[in-house]
Amino acid sequence: MKRVSIRIKGNVQMAGFWTFIKGLADSLNVKGFAENLEDGSVRVVCEGEKDGINELINSIKENTPSFARIDEMNVAYEEYKGEFTGFERRGADVPKEDKEDAMLRYMQSFDNKGEVMIGILSSMNETMKSVKEDTGQIKRDTSQMLEKQDMMLEKQDDTIEEIRSLRGDLKSYMENKFAKIEHEIMDIKAKIGMV
Repeated sequence: MKRVSIRIKGNVQMAGFWTFIKGLADSLNVKGFAENLEDGSVRVVCEGEKDGINELINSIKENTPSFARIDEMNVAYEEYKGEFTGFERRGADVPKEDKEDAMLRYMQSFDNKGEVMIGILSSMNETMKSVKEDTGQIKRDTSQMLEKQDMMLEKQDDTIEEIRSLRGDLKSYMENKFAKIEHEIMDIKAKIGMV
């Protein structure tokens, strides 16, 4: 098990970034928290299997939500503590000002709605991946069925050709046999004076 502390700087607050990280963490069975810091950065502390932690780090770097921008990402590995039971959000959505005005409330509302939308889009993306995988499997299954059908048709064609060949051989054999029998009947008739 691994523990990591990640500090992400850039346009990462009020951009649906927390929902994105939570979705990744949940899908990878990584536990911990993400929080917005006063300087505009995001801090993520999490624990999990080594592969899950590495996948989380790589996905944050490579699949950043379109509303967010990462300028700098610092990763520090720490000693595993096993203190988390899930992945949660900590701290305020947006750094607090001394006096919270209407604009700040509006921005917080917009951020919340954006995160809900990103959650929905992320869910739709997973559904589309599943549909794509299912479609791919159907295509593979159909291709295998067509290959088997082609093999059966080839076998059928071979069998028909073999039957034609046997029929030709049988016809030739029977014609020779009937000709021989007819010749023998003529000889018998000649011997007994019927001709």
